Amino acid sequence: MKILKIENGCGHFRNEVGGVWSEIDTIDKNNLLKLLNLFLDADVEMDDPSEHKLQNEVHKIVYTNIFEKLEALLENKSTFKDDSERKYLTELNKYTSA
Repeated sequence: MKILKIENGCGHFRNEVGGVWSEIDTIDKNNLLKLLNLFLDADVEMDDPSEHKLQNEVHKIVYTNIFEKLEALLENKSTFKDDSERKYLTELNKYTSA
């Protein structure tokens, strides 16, 4: 599933399966967290900003930064997921058993 795309010189994201595309400059903290969860839970695709022209400078900065962070995380995806699940396991168990 594609989560980041470049279309007509603008960057777009979606943070849920089958969700609508939104312009990258509208992304907020909650959308970033949803995007990260989707990235960690599914096999995703992203348009590489070096292969497409982003005309809007804000889109270029935001899209490129998000793309680079997710690409770096891709190399350590399973380790990151395992570490974060282990870190919060005690808290999750505490609140799910209550």
